[in-house]
Amino acid sequence: MVRTDRCKKLCTCKEKPLDPEKPGGMERIDVDCSPSLLLNIALALQHVLVLSSLCALVVSALIQDVDKERIVAYVLFYSGIATLLQSWIGSRLPLIQAPSLDFLIPALVLLYAQSGTPVACRGQCIEAEEPVAPAHTIRELRGMTLVTGIVQFAVGLTGLSGFALGRCGPLVLAPVLCILGFSIYREAALLCSDHWGMAALAVILLVILSQYLHSFLRLSVFSVSRRLSVLLSVMVSWAVCAALVRWGHVHLTSVTQMLSTIRNTTFIQSTNSPHSSDFVFPNISVPWLDFPLPASSLPLLSGKSIAAGVAGGLSASISSPAVYVMAARLLKAPVPPAHACNRGLCVDGMGSVIAGLMGAPLGLCSSVSNACVIGLSKSGSRSTVQLAGVLLLILGVSPQLAQMLCSVPLAIHGAVLSVTYTLAVATGITYFQHADVDSGRNIFNIGFTMFMSLALPRWFRLHYSFIQTGVASVDVLLQSFLTLPVFFVGVLAFLLEHTVSGTLSERGLARHDVLSLADQQQGFIPIPDAMYDPPRPVMKVLELTGFKTVLFCACRSPAVEEVLVTVPEMSSLLPDKDARVGSG
Repeated sequence: MVRTDRCKKLCTCKEKPLDPEKPGGMERIDVDCSPSLLLNIALALQHVLVLSSLCALVVSALIQDVDKERIVAYVLFYSGIATLLQSWIGSRLPLIQAPSLDFLIPALVLLYAQSGTPVACRGQCIEAEEPVAPAHTIRELRGMTLVTGIVQFAVGLTGLSGFALGRCGPLVLAPVLCILGFSIYREAALLCSDHWGMAALAVILLVILSQYLHSFLRLSVFSVSRRLSVLLSVMVSWAVCAALVRWGHVHLTSVTQMLSTIRNTTFIQSTNSPHSSDFVFPNISVPWLDFPLPASSLPLLSGKSIAAGVAGGLSASISSPAVYVMAARLLKAPVPPAHACNRGLCVDGMGSVIAGLMGAPLGLCSSVSNACVIGLSKSGSRSTVQLAGVLLLILGVSPQLAQMLCSVPLAIHGAVLSVTYTLAVATGITYFQHADVDSGRNIFNIGFTMFMSLALPRWFRLHYSFIQTGVASVDVLLQSFLTLPVFFVGVLAFLLEHTVSGTLSERGLARHDVLSLADQQQGFIPIPDAMYDPPRPVMKVLELTGFKTVLFCACRSPAVEEVLVTVPEMSSLLPDKDARVGSG
């Protein structure tokens, strides 16, 4: 009999299944479990630190003004609102909402179109001047964010997200998740180059705490260390870096140089530029309290901002459902049904619209790195994510606290992104086991899809002036689509999967426990899972007569129908008893 005394100290839930991967392994905290108060706070703070890595990459790559701390606080505040909505009425998965590369890449294309300077040459530009953006840059970025949210909301409300995801087999999900993880390797390496020693220290600590320590010492304290591996590694590395910078033993790269490289410009030499040490010891002149009020001006909806917003919204509409599937797989939960994916994407769109109207320059979608933390910590409690949303709201009303959070050295941010995004790649690889990997059809589809999704966006990033149709908005739209690897791999994998002929078993659709067309073609009806159902008040609202329309049916849970299982269906699922007896 397995003792669960230790788990009772960490969680308060009715049922706490053990990790089936290893006998005696660490118990997993599931979605409906509630960790103890101290552990819950630590896990929520861990999610916030991972989110700060994305903010350091995305926001700082676009905003270099003196008001950057306030904009970071705005992003954190609206991320908290979207996170609470996602866990309440959205997909109901323990996911953090944050900016991503789906919005950063179109925003960089938009900045290029504004300035007329090639911002994508990645150190190969002939001119050594920084692009000078017009005064309405923030307003146009907010317009892009508003359009992004509208596109996300429309895709979710009409049910296109759940419809497409229900027709994605393993050979579509695997490349999308792999490219989702590979898409950030250049930016992560760039952040790590701030100081490779500090980055290596953070990576080594994270690997030891999450993978090795619990194998040698089976004590409860080391079990907690694995759950908090990201938090502990960041704190220790941050403390060591701060001490070395204070003593003068470490000289970090200029933040201005680092951020200008992220924006794909040449390095800017400045003797008065701030250093990472300034971020280790924050500026005390930043206000402690500043509630994010609505912006004084409306978002600017130009043709270029609309084009960039459409591209970002469609790319986020591909990456967010992929994150839902990845989170469910890491949680060992059932595959999210179509109505949960549609509601989740609607909430993503609502968060982006609110952020754009209120003053944030980028949209929101489900964070890949925070979803991967579930696999590292074996903790996927919904209450943890809701507490993290509350912490984000607190940080959002205090630019000083937001600055202290984002003062983690860039190298440590790069280390966190490098380790967390690897789980997205690994999760995608696991889907190949359901398909025939020896099939020539599958070998070509996988190789062609992944290679083209890495090569072509890379080339178009280096040659932004290649597309010149004479219409600026069309140039921005095409350039954004061709430089978004997730959009590229999603469309290419889906088209090849449904146009190149192959059998169900060859395509990995013969098993009914994988999200695929086989659920419909072979007559299997998935059992609805209550973890994806919205709260009872929301369900009652969606069931009102006025809401029973075509637009809202995509977000409503389908009615449970009684299914008659016939003899042929039973014979396809269960072994033949007579045959087993005869063979014996």
